[in-house]
Amino acid sequence: MRTGGEMFSALRTRVGSGRRRPGRTLRPALAAGIGILLISCTPSAPAKKVSAHAPAVPGTGASASASTSTGASTGTGSGTGGRVYVTNQQDNTLSVVDAATYKVVATVPAGAAPEGVAVAKDGKHVYIANSGSARVSVVDARNNKIVTTVPVGKSPTGIGLSPDGRSLYVTNGSSNTVSVIDTRTSRVAATIPVGKSPVSVAFSRDGGRAYVANAGSGNLSVIDTRTRRVARHLSAGRSPVGVAITPDGESAYVADEVGKQVLVVATRTGKATAVQVGDGPFDVAVGPDGRFAYSADLGPGNVSVIDTGRHRVSTTIALGPPGTDPFNLEVTSKAVYVTNQGAGTLTVIDPTSNKVIATVIVGASPYGVAVS
Repeated sequence: MRTGGEMFSALRTRVGSGRRRPGRTLRPALAAGIGILLISCTPSAPAKKVSAHAPAVPGTGASASASTSTGASTGTGSGTGGRVYVTNQQDNTLSVVDAATYKVVATVPAGAAPEGVAVAKDGKHVYIANSGSARVSVVDARNNKIVTTVPVGKSPTGIGLSPDGRSLYVTNGSSNTVSVIDTRTSRVAATIPVGKSPVSVAFSRDGGRAYVANAGSGNLSVIDTRTRRVARHLSAGRSPVGVAITPDGESAYVADEVGKQVLVVATRTGKATAVQVGDGPFDVAVGPDGRFAYSADLGPGNVSVIDTGRHRVSTTIALGPPGTDPFNLEVTSKAVYVTNQGAGTLTVIDPTSNKVIATVIVGASPYGVAVS
């Protein structure tokens, strides 16, 4: 028999099976039906909230001008430059956010139920896994238009670019495979059988291994990228959905949604150490220097910051009340970016102070995030 937490988790987005999380309007009824008491939390002082979601201008792929919400603080952003790309699962769009000003500068038609997203090394192309159409969209980042689509397996969910930029690995949740796309030809070069309901993929720094989190089989498939075959499987909890690899390649950080934990799996031995985080951790990311990992905890609306040296949570960052649904993360040396599926926002966190510095309104049910 399932516990209340497991039932609540099962009602959320089960990307591996192609189902989406129920709409926010259903949350109170669902919570009452399974006897879950949601206790409100008091977040820290509000950060700048930018009302920046604008519809696409017909025929151009560009957005209308953005505005700052009434009462929100104004001013510039981090000054880091670049673009942040967010897929909006229910809008079928891609939000393009200026990383310096935290403004949405374009809203681009993406495909059916866009989920995972990746950016080419040179920043010229953006790749989107469309779970509703079994295709990957290739967007020209210079004009924000789709230049081609690539057929893959059923329910493509996660997408990862190899360190050399030559291959895209796409997890096909309903096909139990990974499609390998040659970025030079935009064609599938290989299809690799993995575990059940693969959700996400991450690479070792040297690109020799790709690690695939299989939610349905409770393990990681370790792919030898030279032979494009699964070399072995590593046990990874009850429902591994997110995976990230430390810079030294020695550890895989795995978000175990049902287990309410992040597992630190030794890539050589398979030994796992559990770190307890908030309910429903869906994604995990490791900072560029490897000192900290970040877990997006769906249930409480938090991000847990994990000290990788001590294997424990050093601080918890409140992004909003239950229902905010922090979903996926991307970490750079300058910022931690978090998509909030329930709130329809992108949160920007300063990794030095662990303070929320901006909240950007994007589309409906934001899912994936990538940074150029």
